[in-house]
Amino acid sequence: MKHIINKITLCLFIFSSAAFSAYPDKNIQGIIQWGAGGSADSVMRSISPYVEEALGEDIILTNKTGGVGAIAVKYVNSRKGDGYTLLMGAENPQMYKVLGLSNIDYSDMVPISLIARGTPIIVASNDAPFNNMSEFSEYVKSHPGSIKVGTTGKGGLSSIVLAMLKSQVDLDYTSIPYNGDGPALTALQGKAIDVMPVVLGAAIEHIKSGKMKVIGLIDNQKNSFLPNVEPITKVYPGFDKYLPWGPFFGVFVKKDTPEANVKTLQLAFNNAAKNPNFIKIMENKGFSILNIYGDDATSFLEKYRSTSSWLVYDAGLAKYSPEKFGIKKP
Repeated sequence: MKHIINKITLCLFIFSSAAFSAYPDKNIQGIIQWGAGGSADSVMRSISPYVEEALGEDIILTNKTGGVGAIAVKYVNSRKGDGYTLLMGAENPQMYKVLGLSNIDYSDMVPISLIARGTPIIVASNDAPFNNMSEFSEYVKSHPGSIKVGTTGKGGLSSIVLAMLKSQVDLDYTSIPYNGDGPALTALQGKAIDVMPVVLGAAIEHIKSGKMKVIGLIDNQKNSFLPNVEPITKVYPGFDKYLPWGPFFGVFVKKDTPEANVKTLQLAFNNAAKNPNFIKIMENKGFSILNIYGDDATSFLEKYRSTSSWLVYDAGLAKYSPEKFGIKKP
């Protein structure tokens, strides 16, 4: 009888342990590395409800800005690698090492999902005395230092787009830094700045409502959302060697996160990104669905890091050569 009781006790212990080790069994932190109202914030807040449905737990979203997103990256990497703290970020960390902002980039983390990507554009205040990139360039040349251009710091979308532009033409303008494209677009509408390179998805509602105008499309082909805007290659053909290029938005965890938890998260985000409602939201915002993870995500990240790191280095924005970190030229 005692032997039977011991076996029952052991079975209950195993069952209890399995139940307590089930993932997830509590709320998950989602750390968004940019401010509220920006493109990364918009993508993460749009997909999270569908991920929550799949996981059966809430994702508590927090915007943790600063250091061109590096503060959020360091925070997530300071936490326990258990899958309960997610980094919800954009492309910036792929340039951290060459910029000297951090010794961590996405190669030091596990990609849960690369959810979507966007098309870079350049917007201006409605009363700006130029309506396209040709007019913008001519105006800046004749009024050196007078135009205020919003940026999100080294390594952000704005710095890459401006580095591309610098490779084609020498323009003298004043850069004004912001913690994300959301605050920068607010500043643009308040006339604190004149121009802002940004992802289409972050500005599309402002554009639709007539609060700002698009003067540049950083692509080598037309965009259905902007039928009257010519691709940048029509003005500066040299851009073609960089394009197509655009920001991406993804979710990451520490590298020592248990594989089972990683797979659970990957499956949840993968299914969420297939949800017709989410796809419609992204399309309406001007984003393209990526929905890749695993080896596909790793390959995408490596290619992006190579192109962007060498671009900022050649533009004189980098602190270190990409070669220092084994980053090969594209």
